[in-house]
Amino acid sequence: MAEAKKAKVAKAEKAMKLADPKEATIDVASQQMIVRAQELGVDTVFDRAVNMKPCSIGAQGICCKNCSMGPCRLPLPKGGIEGKDTRKSLCGATPNTIAARNFIRMIAGGASAHSDHGRGVAEVFLAAARKETDAYQIKDTVKLKALAPTLGVATTVEVDGETQDRDIYEIAVEVGEAALNEWGKPEGELLNLKRAPEALYEKWKKLGVLPRNIDREIVEIMHRTHIGVDQDYKNLMKQGTRAAIADGWGGSMLATDLQDVLFGTPFPIQSEANLGVMKEDHVNLILHGHEPILSEIVVSVAQSQEMIDYAKTKGAKGIQLSGICCTANELLQRHGIPTAATFLQQELAIITGACDAMVVDIQCIMENIANVAECFHTKIITTHPIARMEEQSVLHIEFDEHHAVEDAKRIVKIAIDNFENRNREVMIPSQKATQIAGFGVESIQYHLGGTFRGSYYTLNDNIINGRIRGIAGVVGCNNARTKHNDGHVRVVKELIKNDVIVLTTGCNAIACAMEGLLTPEAAAVHCGPGLAEVCETVGIPPVLHLGSCVDNSRILLAATEVVKAGGLGHDICDLPVAGSAPEWMSEKAISIGHYFVASGVYTVFGVTLPTSGAPVFHDYLCKQFEGLTGGMWDLEIDPIKHAQKMIAHIDKKRKELGIDKARERVLMDMADRQALEA
Repeated sequence: MAEAKKAKVAKAEKAMKLADPKEATIDVASQQMIVRAQELGVDTVFDRAVNMKPCSIGAQGICCKNCSMGPCRLPLPKGGIEGKDTRKSLCGATPNTIAARNFIRMIAGGASAHSDHGRGVAEVFLAAARKETDAYQIKDTVKLKALAPTLGVATTVEVDGETQDRDIYEIAVEVGEAALNEWGKPEGELLNLKRAPEALYEKWKKLGVLPRNIDREIVEIMHRTHIGVDQDYKNLMKQGTRAAIADGWGGSMLATDLQDVLFGTPFPIQSEANLGVMKEDHVNLILHGHEPILSEIVVSVAQSQEMIDYAKTKGAKGIQLSGICCTANELLQRHGIPTAATFLQQELAIITGACDAMVVDIQCIMENIANVAECFHTKIITTHPIARMEEQSVLHIEFDEHHAVEDAKRIVKIAIDNFENRNREVMIPSQKATQIAGFGVESIQYHLGGTFRGSYYTLNDNIINGRIRGIAGVVGCNNARTKHNDGHVRVVKELIKNDVIVLTTGCNAIACAMEGLLTPEAAAVHCGPGLAEVCETVGIPPVLHLGSCVDNSRILLAATEVVKAGGLGHDICDLPVAGSAPEWMSEKAISIGHYFVASGVYTVFGVTLPTSGAPVFHDYLCKQFEGLTGGMWDLEIDPIKHAQKMIAHIDKKRKELGIDKARERVLMDMADRQALEA
């Protein structure tokens, strides 16, 4: 019986198709690791994508499984829809209702992921402010003081008629309490909403989509999408919009702000990216996930002389830290820790045979890394109470901020002790690229104007005179249903070739780093003449790395600063800007996409959009929504056409602003200046 079962498994494995490495990814290092995995018989996401086809009905957003009478599937007729659409589920829900419910449930999932991340940061921030832990301190007091008034916290106090600065930790406690209150306060609205341009805030108010608190908007989506509740796709999207705003201007923005105060506001820093950052003669400890709470302490512990000396006793020359996904971006932008991999490369990092431990927290962790690790010596260590794995080989060390250093030491020692257990030949690809990361609202302002003249006026001036055509936010994940990194890189290259400066986060930022697009030198090679001139003059890359997924809030605030600087309209929707997620795959991407649309940004997704099976609802998102918020959705699979749609929108906005023709600067003599003043 056992032999028959083995024969059946062997037959199934033999029938399994293998991915073509060159069709799976444009990254040479990844191609090499895919080949190695196939030679070793280790299955990866690239092979699984070839063998498991997606559900076409689910991909179109028209499969409802919200009750046990279903799943109800409403496929589009082969000849299309002529006349009235008569498709209905058992309860009578139309394709528009089903697609809208599914869409806003994705918003709820994405918003909850970002916002729960933010809540965790707020809790640790408050513990640090109350001095309940020695592991964390308030590092950026300047940003704390700038943030405090937005949360209703005073930074000064009147004593005997004199104004005095308050104690930093007193301010921090009140900021932490006010921030944490944003998740569940019983009345009012999110405080950060007033940071948006006034015209945008008033628009949200008129539409009735001002979030009341973060958790309530997510819960209400789950209620509305229960069977028999909200059955109007427009009303469903109203709640989806409210929840998405609660993510972008609430949970994500709070996470970014509090992380900056707690760990330091990023400033441009040089590092490297790709699997080639791993070192054969070092202990390779990879940090993967999205929260910097634990990883910040692991970095500090791993870089201590105590741990370096301990590693040497095991035969290693030192400890090489690197990151995957947004934990990578968090560590990169504050410490210059190199980036090993994007989302789709996480299995490949283990297949090098050099990964001694992979420490994971939350979000974008493939369960299969545990299976891959069993083929090597790698220790997988989960650290978060809401993110465990069922595999027996996985270690779980639950992280506690009150014992952060002790937990981190235990984790680092496990990695070091495992260095001696390498059981396969190490094969680390040589590919790695230099990157400059760590840009943000503050550092962009500094680079454009310096210490005493920092503003976004210089950026606006170069948009008005035509050197910079516009601004694009290109963000998001990788997706195994499309060629790894191809969409990211081709979209970005097409944009900068046409003088569009790019702000990037997440795995798009990592893909751009691997392609060498995150250095000032890239401008001369890839950019149009206008953008190249600006980058050369200022000394910045044409693609600015702004951080992790939650740091998309930096893009919102940067756009707000552009509005404030003047000359380009009064609202974000007036600006020559566009958004993009070329290889998106997670619910977080849908939430991000919609909070950009809700903020007035034309936003294009690649791969697919789970709305195409409901043409009326799809049309509502991709055409009619612009009349509500000034932003709208679009779908374009082809990367070049994708970028060209963004450029066309930017050109439309330039024309509406009356800046569609380049205006060269005129050299003026004193007489000209006096005439102007007169």
